[in-house]
Parts: sequence; structure tokens; C-alpha cells
Amino acid sequence: MGNGTRLGRVRGLGASHHGTGHWLQQRLTALGNVLLVVWFFVSLLRLPLGDHGAVLRWAANPTVALALILMVVSVFWHLRLGLQVMIEDYVHGEAARLFAIVVLNFYAIGAAAYGIFAIARIAFAGGSAA
Repeated sequence: MGNGTRLGRVRGLGASHHGTGHWLQQRLTALGNVLLVVWFFVSLLRLPLGDHGAVLRWAANPTVALALILMVVSVFWHLRLGLQVMIEDYVHGEAARLFAIVVLNFYAIGAAAYGIFAIARIAFAGGSAA
């Protein structure tokens, strides 16, 4: 089997050889999301209903804070990977595609940084009303 047509190789229209890594990252982040989100919901169900202070004290635990940060990173990384595929498939025009991917990256990194900052603020405040 060949590597496509000669014309396709000359034009650079063949495979970019980045699809496997992207696919694997998406599957691994999905697995991480399943594990971390299930842990998150089970942990929240075990806390007293309506007790804001208990949730803050729970989130201030260093192990819990680390797991929450990992969950935020995994969720937003997975979001970025999935939306990047949609943009690459459905946004036509190089300028529009590049702009959409740049906006997506700023959104994903900014939202993840905001979530990490919020968790760190709770953790460093020691669970007091932040």
C-alpha cells in the first residue's frame, strides 16, 4: 500500500500523523473525567445537605484540593480537545479556523486557571468562609 497519490503528497494533503496522539489524549482525559467526576459526586453526597461550611472544610483538605484541581484540568483539557476536533471539521476558511482555535485555547486555559485559583483560595484559607 502506498502513502496516497503522488499529487496528494506534493500538495501536503496526506495525513498529518497527529491524529493518534489526539485520539489517545481524548480517551485518557475521558477516563480521568469519569473517575474524578464520580468521586466528586459521591464525596458531595456524603456531606451534610445545605452545610456550606462543611463543603469548604472538605475542599480545604489538601488531598481533596489536589483531586479537584486534577478534575478541573482534565475536564477543560478534554473540552479543548473535543471542540478543537469540531472546529477543524466544521469551520471552513483558514483565518476563521485559526481564530476559533485561538479563542478556544484562551477560553479553556482561562477557565481552568480560574477554577484552579478558586480551589487554591479555598485550600489556603483553610476552609474558612473565603
